[in-house]
Order: sequence, then C-alpha cells, then structure tokens
Amino acid sequence: MSSATTGPRKGRGAVSNADSRFSAHSHAVFHDDWDIQEDPAPTLETQLIPERSKTILTRNDSPDIPFEYSINPYKGCEHGCIYCYARPTHAYLSLSPGLDFETKLFYKPEAAQLLRQELAAPGYRPSAINLGSSTDPYQPCERELKLTRSVLEVLLEARHPVALVTKGVLVLRDLDLLAEMAKLDLVAVYISLTTLDPALKRILEPRAASPGARLRAIRELRAAGVPVGINASPMIPRINDHELERILEAASEAGAQRASTILVRLPREVSPLFQEWLASHYPDRAQHVMSLIRDTRGGADYQADWGSRFRGSGPVAELLRRRFELACRRLGLATGERLSLSAARFRPPSLGGQMGLF
Repeated sequence: MSSATTGPRKGRGAVSNADSRFSAHSHAVFHDDWDIQEDPAPTLETQLIPERSKTILTRNDSPDIPFEYSINPYKGCEHGCIYCYARPTHAYLSLSPGLDFETKLFYKPEAAQLLRQELAAPGYRPSAINLGSSTDPYQPCERELKLTRSVLEVLLEARHPVALVTKGVLVLRDLDLLAEMAKLDLVAVYISLTTLDPALKRILEPRAASPGARLRAIRELRAAGVPVGINASPMIPRINDHELERILEAASEAGAQRASTILVRLPREVSPLFQEWLASHYPDRAQHVMSLIRDTRGGADYQADWGSRFRGSGPVAELLRRRFELACRRLGLATGERLSLSAARFRPPSLGGQMGLF
C-alpha cells in the first residue's frame, strides 16, 4: 500500500490513500520543512488486475434490499465517488479504500462463463439479479473489457431478469441487448444522478459521466422502450440536498418513470475519507456538513441498522423524505419497490457457450 498523500489529485476523488482497518502498519505524512514549494502530486494511473473466481452470483441476505442476487464484474471503481459505501471492500484485499479503490481495479475475466454455469445448475431458481450493487458495471474499463456486456448476453439467452444501476453512459453501447430484454420484461435500468452541477460532479464523482450525459442516457433508453428509474442519491446535507427537486424534475422530463433517494452513508473508512474531501474542497462548511450528517445518524458518523441505514432519522432526514415524496407525487414518479420483472420465461443457458437466440 502506498503511503498517505495530501491534497486533491486531478481526476481522483479521495484525497489520500489512508490505511485500512486491517493494515499491520500505518502511514503518516511528515513535513521536514525542507520543501519550500511542494511539487504537484504525480498522476496515478489505473491498474487492471485479473481475479480468478469460483462464483459470480452473490446472495443478498439484507431485508431492506429488494433483490436476492447481485453480480459485480469489478472490484474497485474508477469513477472515484468520494462517498462510495463500497470503498471499505478494498481493505479485504490489503489495499486502501482511498486512492487504491479508484486506481487498482480487479476484474473477473470469466464472469460470463461462471454465470452460465450457475444459471444452468440443477435446482437454480431465477430471481431478479442486481448488476452494479457495489461498483459500477459501466465504469471506464468496461469499454475495453466488455464484461458487463458478456453477462447481459448470458442473461438474455437465459431469459433472466436483471436490474442495472449505473452512472455510466456506456450503457447505451448495449442498447441492442437492453431493448431486446425490455420486450421480454427482463430489464430495468436505474441511472444514479447526484447533482446537475458539472463543477460539483468533477470533484464529487470525478470520472463518472456528466449530468447532461446521464440525462441523455435516460432519454435514449426510454426511446428504445427500456424502463428507466432515477436514483437521486446520495443526498448530502449542504452539498447537494438543495438540488433534490431539480434532479427529479430533470430526470422526469428526460423520461424516468421511477425514483428513489438515499441519504449519504459513511461506513468504516468512508467517513475519514469523506471528511478529508470536505476539508479540501469545502473548508468553510466541513464541520457543519458533518454535524448535519450526525444529526441523521443518532450522533454518529454512520448507523448500519436495517430499515434506517438508507434514510437516516431526525428532522434533517425527515425533511428530505417529505420533499422527495412531494416532488415525486407532483411529477408522477413511482416510488417504493423496484419495478417488477418477469422470471417466467427463464430457461437454463447452454453450457456449450452458444447463444440459442442467435
């Protein structure tokens, strides 16, 4: 693990490469007063690391998540969203949830083959799969690796339902598959839209698609007949919460049919990373932002209780909830459980690897 760094880096979200809770050693920045003017931090290149897995389907046992299975072809995410609740997973790889999470990406080259085997296993019972629960299935490296597309090809062959969650407009590359799946009631796409402000997007989600590009993706998906929802998430007090209604309005105008919102979550290493980010970009309000977040979490940085971890509690969280409900009612956006998808047409895929559809 590389040592901690200070100061924002262009195109990266985390300010440091802070140690994980499993690290045997800790690192600290030490200034010896020799440097009159510090050199700018070097650019960090993205590393792609293949990972051999025995399975691709992950079973969900959380009662407040509306899907039974998930697939994540990648570990780590180049989008660099500073608030990402999946950052602590890199600690299990002996890496930092900070800059390592954004720059050292693991991918599963056998994702499609593993999925084919698991769907064809005797006794498998189909249930909607979530694609993108931990890291974005359409982050930049997907353009080259095409793992998400290969997974969708297997799901289409098997007539298996899937819900996609993404900030990446690369989803439009797979419009041919998604449109075909939509005709069979097999797919819904959920576009995460955190802000309409390009300047805020550049520091909050540095390598994710622009707000305008995500709205265009909604329009093109809907024009192709693909069901689309909007995730106005996460809402961060005094950072983007004032945009909630405008985000929902823009998404509705683009064609979104459903909406959800989640209060910012700061589990484990995410909290200190987020606080570093606040101190670097919003020093004038950093303490106030954290005070408001703690007001929604019973005085703590985060509470993981089922049923409340997504929405928080207290006056700040309640006001956000009411604003969201009123805006959705006014705009005709459905809320609640995700769109019901059909598993009635499921058929185990061929283990020969040939897509019977074609």
